[in-house]
Amino acid sequence: QVQLVESGGGYVQPGGSLRLSCAASGSIFMLDAMGWYRHAPGSQRELVATITRGGRTNYADSVKGRFTISRDNAKNTIYLQMTSLKPEDTAAYYCQAAHVDSGLRFSDYWGQGTQVTVSS
Repeated sequence: QVQLVESGGGYVQPGGSLRLSCAASGSIFMLDAMGWYRHAPGSQRELVATITRGGRTNYADSVKGRFTISRDNAKNTIYLQMTSLKPEDTAAYYCQAAHVDSGLRFSDYWGQGTQVTVSS
């Protein structure tokens, strides 16, 4: 089993910044792609950003130029630097990881979520 723990959420005014972290632990053989998703009340969960083990990134159009995803493979950790935050960024943010075991079987894991609230 792999556990994902997010941190760094909170309350910020519009235009502000936050940095989210997601640390993976447990029986890790290898983590493949990892990413951030968010879920706002009344909306469907949406992809925010993903990053491959090699560092290739992908962003939702709504966050391009404002958010930056990064990862530290040695620490099994990913980050999401969020700048120029808008009220519409308010949501619970979830970390996701694709784990590969020694038999090349893939499993998806999710964190418990961290709340980001952008409001004046």
